[in-house]
Amino acid sequence: MDFLKSAVASAIAQGPPFPYTFGDKVDVDASIWTLYNGTRRADGSNCSIFSFDVTANKSRLPLAKNALKKLRTMRHPGVIKVLDTVETDTYIYIATERVVPLRWHVKRKSLSPETIKWGLYSIARTVKFINDEGSSIHGSLRVASIYTSESGEWKLCGFEILSNVKDDEAIIYTYGSLVPDSARYTPPELARSGWDAIKKSPHSAVDAYNFGTTIFEVFNGDFMGADQAGQTKGIPPTMHAGYKRLVNANPKARVTVGAFLEQGRRSGSFFDSPLIKLTEGIDNLGVKSETEREQFLDDLDQLTDDFPEDFFKMKILPELLKSVEFGGGGPKAFAVVMKISTKLANEDFEARVQPVVIRLFGNPDRAIRVCLLDNLPLMIDRLPQKAVNDKIFPNIVSGFTDLAPIVREQTLKSILVIINKLSDRTINGELLKHLAKTANDEQPGIRTNTTICLGKIAKNLGTSSRSKVLIAAFTRSLRDPFVHARNAALLALAATSEYFTEEECATRILPVICPSLIDKEKLVRDQANKTLEIYLQKIRKAAANMPETVQPPPQTTEGAGPRMSTPQPSEASSWAGWAISSFTNKLSAASGEMQTSSNGTPTPAGQKSTPPSMGLDPNRRVVSTTSSASTHRWPAAKSPSPAPLSRNSSTSAADAYFKDSRPADDGGDAWGDMGDMNDDDDGGDGFFDAPSEPAKPAKKDLPAPSPKPFDDGSEPDFAGWLAAQAQKKGGPGGSKPLPKGLAKSTANGKTTTTTAAAKKPPASRPAAKPVVAKKIDTKPKETDDDDGWGDGW
Repeated sequence: MDFLKSAVASAIAQGPPFPYTFGDKVDVDASIWTLYNGTRRADGSNCSIFSFDVTANKSRLPLAKNALKKLRTMRHPGVIKVLDTVETDTYIYIATERVVPLRWHVKRKSLSPETIKWGLYSIARTVKFINDEGSSIHGSLRVASIYTSESGEWKLCGFEILSNVKDDEAIIYTYGSLVPDSARYTPPELARSGWDAIKKSPHSAVDAYNFGTTIFEVFNGDFMGADQAGQTKGIPPTMHAGYKRLVNANPKARVTVGAFLEQGRRSGSFFDSPLIKLTEGIDNLGVKSETEREQFLDDLDQLTDDFPEDFFKMKILPELLKSVEFGGGGPKAFAVVMKISTKLANEDFEARVQPVVIRLFGNPDRAIRVCLLDNLPLMIDRLPQKAVNDKIFPNIVSGFTDLAPIVREQTLKSILVIINKLSDRTINGELLKHLAKTANDEQPGIRTNTTICLGKIAKNLGTSSRSKVLIAAFTRSLRDPFVHARNAALLALAATSEYFTEEECATRILPVICPSLIDKEKLVRDQANKTLEIYLQKIRKAAANMPETVQPPPQTTEGAGPRMSTPQPSEASSWAGWAISSFTNKLSAASGEMQTSSNGTPTPAGQKSTPPSMGLDPNRRVVSTTSSASTHRWPAAKSPSPAPLSRNSSTSAADAYFKDSRPADDGGDAWGDMGDMNDDDDGGDGFFDAPSEPAKPAKKDLPAPSPKPFDDGSEPDFAGWLAAQAQKKGGPGGSKPLPKGLAKSTANGKTTTTTAAAKKPPASRPAAKPVVAKKIDTKPKETDDDDGWGDGW
């Protein structure tokens, strides 16, 4: 083999230029030609090279020269296409399109009956052209003279004795018997009388007989001789009658190949098949009318999977792609393209289909866009990530804002297909912005699908913003009037519970799930119970691993100030007992009976009310009422001074503690205020906010020392709030002053009472500067995370 290649190379070097490179040798039947795979040097395209060695086959040189001449002059779609030829005294080279011997497929029996019919139909058309239009005889028609192109089409060759009947010195009469293996395929009349008997019969008789033997050979694998002519084994029943007439022993009774072709074209006959119709219609697809194109595409879509893949790849696919992109083939043509492309190798798909698909995504036609999105799952695995992220996705997102709901919905669904091909920056940036818009779409189905989409792509979102995005989107969807949107939100929350911390579950998710437990739709209620149970189990598991308390162990020291005791299990029977236990210990010195005055202010028993003194401050009532939430409005717990007190001072302290600033029948209003607890979307961030009204300056007779509020790092500063409340109620007639001789002073955050004898006011005091109370803003924080939740991504 190496020697032969070197000989060929040396011959090329000495002869005329031949711009093709020889490749591997191809096995063929007995022939005067040696077949090689070759490539064109200019562009590396594939070709085949038929080589004839003049020195080794001197006696058959006329056959080779005749074949060369006929191939140059015979132009027909069913004939092998010649690219270039070289003829010298030592060799003949014919470069053709890349072909494979049909014998390969026949031996492997890799051809389906429909493909065989399609191939025979093509050969019949070519033979008819040679017999009728060319007035010629092929003379050596058989499987060995037929090749298949890269597109799977059957091409006719073997023109060694092809002759024109008008030529009296035609080569067929003299050299017909020199064709290798001609004895098996020679018609009976020529076997008896020689090749000159052709002149006594219709010139088409020889090719008609050989076409009949070719039919038997392709369906059965081989033809051994004249004894098998007429046998119908393996041949389709619809072809039996015509086949028998082709191989009739009487040459004058044989039907011509052209007549056999016309018979097969009849409705319901053997050549009336979708594949054959397809081959006839594909070449002029671009000039067909819309009705004809629709009919053609319908027939094409009905083709089964046993049709020749190469023909679809090389012939049908390019024509369909041109029709979709330029010829108005539309979505139906593209659907057929996708069906064909599933059989393509990745290299072929990348070279033939991918460039067109990328360009089509830039097409503004809605029908094409929807068709592309529908077929995206079939091709996404073959599209490189860079092409999807940089070229396809920027065109896809235009569908999010399209006026047609079907385009927006299909665009949304396509995100699940391409999500793994997108970069993190694209997902957490542009994609989430568009999903935030579809979450507010006017179509309830699109809003629902957005929730489903977010739940499915949760694992692809950035960890820094994932929980914020999901909580905002799902909680908003829980308030959607569309029942399936609410149900989808609950399903999504259940599926994404792993992405939320226990604190988020308890403070942000459970509060928004609970209203769904009494939803008007049973579908939502049932799913709400299931989702709630998932989060409760997660929280219980986390709580089980938490310590019992984070408070420091109790320490007993003399002179220690009062502290709020920690509830113990034994005190569970009295839910409020622990909250006031520290006060009962410190008020043990107080004695006597409590009485309520007409205005609801408690006074000591046996003590008369004293008219208000003009030189004393009005009595301030210490009432703890927070602005955001206080169910019982507990009085502020202020521990009295541990110093010994007189009966009057003790009683006054008790008065100050138990004094209630509101009517007794106002208890129901406090429960009604509970509805305000959930007004803030921040989960109670504004719970301790003070009223937003600025406090009026409070005028005092004595310059009060600067209060030092108690701050343990967790409780809010109530000083400003208390001052504001006192100023509101400390105007003229706002409250009754203390009895004569008593006055209140605030020092170190503790409220004490002193007698006039203990401390006398100075005879003259300068005018004190008004002290402006601390202004605390109690306006609820505007943290509406769920409205416009995509803006902060």
